[in-house]
Amino acid sequence: MKKSVVSLTVNGAERDVLVAPGTTLLDLLRESQGLTGTRRGCEQGACGSCTVLVDGKAMMSCLLPAETVDGASVLTVEGLTPAAGLHPIQEAFLEGFATQCGFCTPGMIMATAGLLAANPQPTREDAVRAISGNICRCTGYEAIIDAVLDAARRVRAGHLATAA
Repeated sequence: MKKSVVSLTVNGAERDVLVAPGTTLLDLLRESQGLTGTRRGCEQGACGSCTVLVDGKAMMSCLLPAETVDGASVLTVEGLTPAAGLHPIQEAFLEGFATQCGFCTPGMIMATAGLLAANPQPTREDAVRAISGNICRCTGYEAIIDAVLDAARRVRAGHLATAA
């Protein structure tokens, strides 16, 4: 099997990564970049735990062949988190009790970041639609939806200039 070089920007840093055919973006992030905040869940695109932003859009990294993101910009939960403290989305999830076990949380946060990058004033229906591809087995969704809307308010209030 011939490996190929994939050039991409991960959390603001340019990377050239040698990948084997069939390597997913999830594998690239976790195994070669050490970014384990992107969770390995179902590996079938059904749970959303592997959600990252690719060129600003929320995508499930388990479904993306690494070769298809050549030249793209990828943002993971590690890249969303500021050097000091938490991102407003993370603050809203934490303060709104929108996490329990935490396994789905990075994917939910990145789905929220994608929503807020595209729509800084989402409705409840927008929030529900944005996280609809993400499964939580612990919290139910009310606290998560409330956290998404609270995060939008925090971002608009200037806690951070942009959501992503």
